[in-house]
Amino acid sequence: MKKLVGYITTGFPDRYFTVDLAMAMAEAGVDTLELGMPFSDPVADGPVIEQANLHALNGGFKLKHLFEVSREIAPVVDTLWMGYFNPFYHKGMTHFIQQATESGVQGFIIPDLPFEEAKPYKPIIEEAGLSLIDFVAPTDSEARIAEITTTAQKFIYLVAYAGITGTGKSEDLQQIIAQIKTYTETPVYVGFGVDQHTAKEKAEGVDGVIVGSAFVKVLLDDLLNHTQKIAKIAQIAREIKEKINT
Repeated sequence: MKKLVGYITTGFPDRYFTVDLAMAMAEAGVDTLELGMPFSDPVADGPVIEQANLHALNGGFKLKHLFEVSREIAPVVDTLWMGYFNPFYHKGMTHFIQQATESGVQGFIIPDLPFEEAKPYKPIIEEAGLSLIDFVAPTDSEARIAEITTTAQKFIYLVAYAGITGTGKSEDLQQIIAQIKTYTETPVYVGFGVDQHTAKEKAEGVDGVIVGSAFVKVLLDDLLNHTQKIAKIAQIAREIKEKINT
């Protein structure tokens, strides 16, 4: 069965809501949860997730809140922290590894840390039993794909197109998927532009999909109360999970 990874912005609208939403998403079929670490300059994300990041920061989000909610969420659903490298650098990778280990979080997704620059950190992350998710993009050469995928763990994040999340572009990924699968048996999940309308097409040839903006758009809908937001996101998750597996 193909997997569904769901991204949400931690602490938006508040950290208690984040826990309730995570539990509902797990019940709806989300296999892995990306807990987004709000950051003021999320360079790989589009305006939807950027707006949610700013709301969370303006609402008083602190890193300690990420650690607190993770202790409740990670025992229930497979959890990764998705964040930009700045906090990891300033607080120290060792600090994040310790917090992840204590909470049961399985690893990190750091989109602005290139494969080459991640090499000093990967061994200490893996020694702790955690994963640092590797990215492959359509613009990567076959030689670079071979190098990245040989050591990839948990899953490979295949970026569906060059650009930012949430724009819904479409590219033929079958060639790059075939290249990846010649070098590794690590599952390949596709992200960027995946929602309930595109999921079935995007899932062709891969082992799972990564969905972010489609969920966060609901969080930004001021016409819905908290209960309605959770119900709608859960329904979207169920719909995507069904579509990628039929």
